[in-house]
Amino acid sequence: MYRRHCAAAAITLVCAMAVLASPVQAFAAPAPPSPAADRPVKKSLEEVRQEIDGLYRAAGSATDAYNLAEEKTKKQSGEIVKLAQAIVEGQAKIAELKSRAGAQAREEYRNAGLPPGARLMLSGDPQLFLDGIGRAQQGQKAAKGLLGELNRTQEDLKTYTQDASTNWTKLEANRVKQAKAKKKINEQIAAAKKLESQLEKEERARLLQLEREAEYKSQTAWLSSGALKEINRGASASGKKAVAFATSKIGLPYVWGAEGPKSYDCSGLTSQAWASAGRPIPRTSQEQWRQLPHIAIEDMRPGDLIIYHGDASHVGMYIGDGAIVHAPRPGRNVTLAGAGSMEILGVVRPDR
Repeated sequence: MYRRHCAAAAITLVCAMAVLASPVQAFAAPAPPSPAADRPVKKSLEEVRQEIDGLYRAAGSATDAYNLAEEKTKKQSGEIVKLAQAIVEGQAKIAELKSRAGAQAREEYRNAGLPPGARLMLSGDPQLFLDGIGRAQQGQKAAKGLLGELNRTQEDLKTYTQDASTNWTKLEANRVKQAKAKKKINEQIAAAKKLESQLEKEERARLLQLEREAEYKSQTAWLSSGALKEINRGASASGKKAVAFATSKIGLPYVWGAEGPKSYDCSGLTSQAWASAGRPIPRTSQEQWRQLPHIAIEDMRPGDLIIYHGDASHVGMYIGDGAIVHAPRPGRNVTLAGAGSMEILGVVRPDR
């Protein structure tokens, strides 16, 4: 335990030294424009950083909406396929039942409208008469059963058709949601990239440094708050597998909507990590937050998922030592980060 605490302290110290040792560029605030010059005031790098961060967070939220709509589309498509198969089978069954009913009708027609059992009942032979009664009863029962089965199959077919229509309507609605979310994602990412592209090389380097400083400040404040009482709780067997999967993806690029194997978004990484551990979980961070058991932060253990921001638009996997592995945003790779470097909404445990 002492060695783990030392490791955590060492990580924090290295992060602090990296922040302090990085070259700091001086960016003087631009002189205010004269009243005659109607020019926009140049934003500070910190304002640009916050704006870019806001755009990527909005893209992350839209990505969650896209992923949820995609999951629902897949589900609806699968249900439609099953219903289509049921409809085909129902139609074939109805055709077979009608064929049997037609054969019975033709048989009765050939015998002057009397089934074989009824003809035997008219026989003068007492034994044949008794046999005829039994056969007539069997025939009536069979005819009644055939009619009942035909009616039930027709009702089933009607229900299948109605369900297929309902699912098709839902499918189209989810496709519309996907298209809207995709458009919003692309717009937000394009706006963020445009802001970054307008910066000079030195400014981009300083911008990255500002991101690291903000993360370090948040992480330090979180650890100092005492929110995490036990920094190295033991992981469950499935939690260890999930952590091993997620950490093996470090260095792979973030791509929105991706769930492997060569790229991931935040919830694509966590959902696939837990699937690899034999515990399928919801695809999106918002659904992970909504459906999985909630855990107190102080009870967190490796493998648990930390949900971030008020709209549950981001998720990372806790790996111990106060750190997470996550897929941050477009333009970044799967990486390690401080668990408290972002606004924590709460923690969920897939294998509780």
